Amino acid sequence: MNQPKKTNLSNKALKFCQLAGLPVLIPFVRLFAGEEPREQVREILKFVGVPIIASLFFIGAWSLASERIKTESAQLPGPMATWQAARELWQSHVDQKRADRERMAAEREKAIPLMTQALSLESRAAEADQTVREQLLADAAVYRKRAMLAANFRPTSAPTFVDQTFRSIGTVFVGFFIATLIAVPLGILCGMNPIFNAAMTPIIQLFKPVSPLAWLPIASIVIIWWHNGSSAEHALFSRAFLISATTVSLCSLWPTLVNTALGVSNVDKDYLNVAKVLNLSWWQTLTKIVIPASLPLMFAGLRISLGVGWMVLIAADMLAQNPGLGKFIWDMFQNGSSTTYARIAVAVLVIGVVGFVLDRIMICLRNLVSFDSTVPA
Repeated sequence: MNQPKKTNLSNKALKFCQLAGLPVLIPFVRLFAGEEPREQVREILKFVGVPIIASLFFIGAWSLASERIKTESAQLPGPMATWQAARELWQSHVDQKRADRERMAAEREKAIPLMTQALSLESRAAEADQTVREQLLADAAVYRKRAMLAANFRPTSAPTFVDQTFRSIGTVFVGFFIATLIAVPLGILCGMNPIFNAAMTPIIQLFKPVSPLAWLPIASIVIIWWHNGSSAEHALFSRAFLISATTVSLCSLWPTLVNTALGVSNVDKDYLNVAKVLNLSWWQTLTKIVIPASLPLMFAGLRISLGVGWMVLIAADMLAQNPGLGKFIWDMFQNGSSTTYARIAVAVLVIGVVGFVLDRIMICLRNLVSFDSTVPA
């Protein structure tokens, strides 16, 4: 009874590894299931041992380089200095959040006596004459306002490194979402209509290679114009955030657009002939045949777009002064000390880790819609 359960569990784990784009875990699962232990050990040594050895060589080379590369004002941070800087950044985040919570708790404790005082004054006003009543109600309104401010108090401390990391992730997702909303419909139209594709091709070829540094001033003009409009005071996002997100969108929509158009145009003609035989409408053909058949290529474009957007974001944050990782790196560079260079190294590693995680997420989504389980990661 235990063997079938173990086999069933291993099959589910193997399916998860393939779906999540984590083939490195497959030998461990098979070893746990008892499938050819020697072969699985060799696979583990190849896919895990070799990368570990390569990583150790990289860390050693990094340590040697950090000892040799020095200037009058700073030194290339080594692995230990970077690790220490990472611990300091995390501790700073923890300390600040604890202090913010304590400040919020202290302010909210003030709200109860203030509201009690306001209610007491209002109660006295109900029994006083006209002149005294107005003064008591005015004083009660002041106490009530102070109580509301204390109850809704939010600390305005500077964002920590962790806050800036999540700010960057939020910015890239907003920009990526905007780019997807634009690129997917245009790509579908390009793939289904040769005339529309011919009209869009020169625009795509012209703007696809444009650097984010060139797009950012254009995005700034548009966002500042919009932000200064009548709805600016009700805007959900800040100006710097929108400038960075728009720049990400302008740079990352092209891979999705091109891959979507390619996927739609390469839909098997037999599928389309079946649609004609079944007298499917244009919308039914699009939703039941064209889009499902082109999803693997579409998600390949989305994966590239998200990677491009994450790389573009750092430069956009620097120039737009959006409080994300790019601004953090720029601020640390402006300080120009050995400690701040170690923090820059931490930011570089975090950028790489976040980029890897985002890429794995897109691979998982692509595998969910792919007809071929052997698509490489």
